Amino acid sequence: MAEWVQNLMDSMGYLGILLLMVLENVFPPIPSELIMPSAGFAASRGDLNLVLVVLMGTLGSVIGTLPLYYVGRAFGEERLVAWADKHGKWLTLSGRDIRKADDWFDRHGSKAVLFGRMVPGIRSLLSLPAGMSEMPMGKFLLFSAIGSGLWASLLAGAGFLLGEHYDRVEQYVGPASRIILGVLAVAAAAWFLRRKREQEHTEV
Repeated sequence: MAEWVQNLMDSMGYLGILLLMVLENVFPPIPSELIMPSAGFAASRGDLNLVLVVLMGTLGSVIGTLPLYYVGRAFGEERLVAWADKHGKWLTLSGRDIRKADDWFDRHGSKAVLFGRMVPGIRSLLSLPAGMSEMPMGKFLLFSAIGSGLWASLLAGAGFLLGEHYDRVEQYVGPASRIILGVLAVAAAAWFLRRKREQEHTEV
């Protein structure tokens, strides 16, 4: 994949960075931890400008957040609440749980979007609850841009400094993203089992 990413950037330049970062948000298997350090390495060779690399990476990342945001917005809280009340029992999920989660996102959504854009494994997924909670588009774009810009700057800067060893960034960050996803999966399983026990206790 590293060779494909590099070839695309070599042939398309800044537009290639933008396109790759859009795709990274829609198809997470294309990691920003590989795209941006590679672009930073190209800047270190003098092929690209580092500032423009960061700007195009940030823009692509922000554009890439929009599809899931609109999916969440179209689905909406009320539809999800109705679905949970009707079919959510097997997931130990109720409409009340959905409303609690939505209330939490209403209170902390800006921080979640800002810092979540810098966390591998959940960067792309945060757009969905943002849309479902009807987070104002202007606020969503602002905090997405700030978080994405910081993340793009760190990755591109690392690639610039590491030079031809830019792939070490992905080697270190990649396992971290898998650990984060694993922790989230364990937390979700623990929550499911706890709710199942509570539900069985209530029925008794």
